[in-house]
Amino acid sequence: MSNVNMEATNILPILKKKLAFLSGGKDRRSGLILTIPLSSDQTSMEELSATLDYLLSIPSEKCKARGFTVIVDGRKSQWNIVKTVVLMLQNVIPAEVSLVCVVKPDEFWDKKVTHFCFWKEKDRLGFEVILVSANKLTRYIEPCQLTDDFGGSLDYDHSDWLNKRLIFEKFTKESTSLLDELSIINDTDKSSSVEKDKSADCALLPSFDPETVLQTGHELLSELQQRRFNGSEGGGGGQGGPAWCPMEEELLAQPQVMKLLDSLREQYTRYQELCRQRNKRTQLDEIHAKVMQVVTWLQGPGSELLKTQQAIGDSIRAAQALQQKHEEIESQHSEWFAVYVELNQQIAALLSAGEEEEVVELKALQQQLSDVCYQQAAQLEGRQNVLQAAQGFHSTTQELSQQLDGLLGMLCADVAPADGASIQQNLKLLEEKLQTVEAGLASLRQKGALLLEQMCTQPSWSLEETESPAGEQQENVQHIQAVMEEMQLRKQRCEDMVDVRRLKMLQMVQLFKCEEDALQAVEWLGELLDALLKTHVRLGDESQETRTMLDKHRKFVDVAQSTYDYGRQLLQATVVLCQSLRCTTRSSGDTLPRLNRVWKQFSVSSEERQQRLELALSFHTAAERVLQQQCVDPDSLDEVDSSGKTLLDKLTMPVIFPDGSEQYFGSPSDTAAAAEAVRERLLLVEERRLQLQEAGVHHEEEEEEVLNRQEARLDVIGEELSEKEEQDEEEEEEEEEVLNRQEARLDVIGEELSEKEEQDEEEEEEAEQQQEEDLERATQDC
Repeated sequence: MSNVNMEATNILPILKKKLAFLSGGKDRRSGLILTIPLSSDQTSMEELSATLDYLLSIPSEKCKARGFTVIVDGRKSQWNIVKTVVLMLQNVIPAEVSLVCVVKPDEFWDKKVTHFCFWKEKDRLGFEVILVSANKLTRYIEPCQLTDDFGGSLDYDHSDWLNKRLIFEKFTKESTSLLDELSIINDTDKSSSVEKDKSADCALLPSFDPETVLQTGHELLSELQQRRFNGSEGGGGGQGGPAWCPMEEELLAQPQVMKLLDSLREQYTRYQELCRQRNKRTQLDEIHAKVMQVVTWLQGPGSELLKTQQAIGDSIRAAQALQQKHEEIESQHSEWFAVYVELNQQIAALLSAGEEEEVVELKALQQQLSDVCYQQAAQLEGRQNVLQAAQGFHSTTQELSQQLDGLLGMLCADVAPADGASIQQNLKLLEEKLQTVEAGLASLRQKGALLLEQMCTQPSWSLEETESPAGEQQENVQHIQAVMEEMQLRKQRCEDMVDVRRLKMLQMVQLFKCEEDALQAVEWLGELLDALLKTHVRLGDESQETRTMLDKHRKFVDVAQSTYDYGRQLLQATVVLCQSLRCTTRSSGDTLPRLNRVWKQFSVSSEERQQRLELALSFHTAAERVLQQQCVDPDSLDEVDSSGKTLLDKLTMPVIFPDGSEQYFGSPSDTAAAAEAVRERLLLVEERRLQLQEAGVHHEEEEEEVLNRQEARLDVIGEELSEKEEQDEEEEEEEEEVLNRQEARLDVIGEELSEKEEQDEEEEEEAEQQQEEDLERATQDC
């Protein structure tokens, strides 16, 4: 047994040939059964010897001491090969072989056996050789310990056995090597300091993955235990003997696998603890290095970047450029802040499971890192607030400047509106622009105050590091104040110009208003003239009515006079405003001539109207006096008749204006109606005259009759009396007829006068109502 430590991988092709095998069966002495199945081909003794050496290296010494029972299956081989194999066993395993069973073919070797007897060679060979048929092999070995090749019930799969041997040997080799390496690493860790030998610790890594080796061992052990369970279940049934274990410790060293696994787990646990300590130290060192890297950058290049960025710009574009630069700086900081967050999480995880010494160190690192990061974040946030306030300030400044430019452009433009409404619109727009400028300036002051506040509250650097930034900040403050002062001055100049422009525009509005009102006065005066000529035609049916109409006419003339005076004042105001505005191109135009022309026409018409009313009043007063008196002077009747005819002549005459044009009062029908009323009054006067004449003739006839009666009385008193009676009766009838005719005539005239008077009153009421409405409208417009 020169190759005790042989490995299956070295003779794997030979083992695959199944020249010999240990099936796991045992003889009655509990010795292992070694089976050598010879084939019809020539068997290589060297390969067979190597196979036997490997198989005999598997069992333990205790198992070998119980001896082997070798079954040489020569049923397919020649006798000389069988003999050679048996003799070779003397050289390979003479002490371990207890019995050799040569399985012969039926009636094939009978003659040759007589030439060589193995039992005679027992002392020389060292073991007993039995030549037996396959069906008689059970005399020496239990059937349950034989494979099915010999009529037994033992299951054996050579490929499966070989695979398990390969796995077992690989596990044994790897686990043994791994145990040695882990033992060296663990022992080295005890004898050396971690701080002094970090590089050596990092180099002491096992050649195999412990997890993989352990998994392989557990799978192998599980397979072995499963085969043992199955073997126990199927063995020992026929003979009632003890339970048979085909894969127990003597064959595949199950305890050896368990022992290796236990040792490996122990060393691996120690190695894991060592690695954990190493990893924790390494992690602490890495965290410390990263913390110092973050702190160094934030306090160094990061702070320098922020120190160089103190300007606020002088325009919105410059502020935006500074904002873009700040965003680039923030982007660089955010990378380091991300590292800070990651480190903080790692430190928090280590703090929850760290030792006291480590906790103190970690907390110190965490506090240092947080202080630096928060300080730098405060600087970034303060700078960001300043830049945002600066953008708002510059944006408001730009907007306010544009608003002031627009307002100044509007103030510098000439004002030449077409009417007062457009001037009012321009004035409103000017006021709106001024209010917008005031709101913009207020917003600028607010934004400037906010910017100054942000600059004052911005976290400052140390005194020796802030000489240059402090000077730049002072320049920024002066720039902000200068911008606000400049905008205030510009706004004040615009306000002064707005006051002048407002006054000028208000004067122009007043000018247009005066011109419009003057034109309105001309229109009103023309309307009054039209009303006078078209509606003021009636003269009244009696003196009281005519007197009332005369009073109303005077009031009407007063309204017209006021309208004319108002128009003259407005035109005078326009002249003054034009001189104030130096508006030589504008004047009252033809408004004043029109006003004067209409007023002259109205004056002539009103005088004519007043003359007619006064003549009518005189006529009605005289007529009423004549009609009411009992005794009337004939001259009075003639005077009434003359004034009535004169009034009728007046009614037929037109009004002659200063320019030579003519205009009649009212329509012909209105004139005819007025004349008819005069004629009716003349008719009454004429009837009065007739009455007076008839009364005088009747008186003379009565006196003559008295004389005649006196004379006749003397002659024929009787005849005169009779005649007188008849004559009196006739005269009474005639008087009654005359009186009846006069009463009928008076009734007709009275009815016509009543109707005419009612019609005149209605027309007069409508005219008065129209005049009152016109006067009210004129008063409101004034």
